[in-house]
Amino acid sequence: MSNLVIIPTYNEKENIEAIITAVMELPIEYHVLVIDDGSPDGTANIVKNLMVNKYVGKLHIVERAGKLGLGTAYIAGFKWAIEHKYDYIFEMDADFSHNPQDLLKLYDACANQGADVAIGSRYVSGVNVVNWPMGRVLMSYFASKYVRVVLGMKIHDTTAGFVCYRREVLETIELDKIRFKGYAFQIEMKFTAYKCGFRIQEVPIIFVNRVLGTSKMSGGIFSEALLGVVRLRLSSWTRKYPKKNAAI
Repeated sequence: MSNLVIIPTYNEKENIEAIITAVMELPIEYHVLVIDDGSPDGTANIVKNLMVNKYVGKLHIVERAGKLGLGTAYIAGFKWAIEHKYDYIFEMDADFSHNPQDLLKLYDACANQGADVAIGSRYVSGVNVVNWPMGRVLMSYFASKYVRVVLGMKIHDTTAGFVCYRREVLETIELDKIRFKGYAFQIEMKFTAYKCGFRIQEVPIIFVNRVLGTSKMSGGIFSEALLGVVRLRLSSWTRKYPKKNAAI
């Protein structure tokens, strides 16, 4: 079975080599695809150097011209992963807020426990967030609760960005119909997988705020998510979702 970790980047020169190394040193083999949105700090050059000198055939990069949004970065990565026939495709941040060791837990949930989508969840077993300001913790926690109620999904961490998908999920979901570009993208992907009939499992993790580099989070991102779920709910009443097994 082949695994691909997709890492979107914008100005992550302080973290990118260390996070790639941490993933590559795991006991299960993972390849890494970096989606870089024209980082002016040289992030892409660091990756390309590692591709040539250290991780030949295991590390890849897609360079894009400018900041085009988190959602479009992942969609580009998903399409690349499908084209290259990876079995398990992971979303992960570059800044170590997601512990690379937890990739093993997400893999186990999909490969051995029957999940189609495994979510690294901050809230399935309480609130497991370290070094975030209390206001941001509360905003994130209650946003996920709000989404859970509005969309009717039994998922505690609906905005989580640490996820494993079986390839069949991404082949079934109509990726070109995913509309949101910010963190509402994470909600839309989970909701679409849910509506397609895939099994979603939450895996408890501890989320640690970044130490190096600058956060890309803003209040506007949460506003998009909160308003976006209403649109998702309304559109789901008339949309016909492709069903699990249709693409298998």
